[in-house]
Amino acid sequence: MKFDEFNPSNYLLFAIKFYDNPQSVTREDFEDDLKRIKYIKRLLKRYKNTGELKTHLILNHLTVLFNVFNDAAVPLLFYNLERELWPYIKSFLIFLNRIPEYPKTEVNNIEEDTYCLSKLREV
Repeated sequence: MKFDEFNPSNYLLFAIKFYDNPQSVTREDFEDDLKRIKYIKRLLKRYKNTGELKTHLILNHLTVLFNVFNDAAVPLLFYNLERELWPYIKSFLIFLNRIPEYPKTEVNNIEEDTYCLSKLREV
């Protein structure tokens, strides 16, 4: 199946297609891994609203996401996060060297959050 456009009707199929977790044996395992995006979203919203940035926790969730979804984690993240959170997640992806160089997308035009980057450099 080719994915020309991400939308609610093919989102789950996209996630399933790229899911690779040998430890996963049930649908619940898959859903638990996918929920990490919601946890990241919650942590980024907390940072936006309170200034509290839990870099280690976000990095842990991102590490698991990349382990089970590989490069498909990037579109899954941007699809699920509001635009106002994109500079924050882009900062983490830059730190992890996970922004694809090609093809150039809208992600390349997003300004990263300098505070996030500075805190990540302290890790």
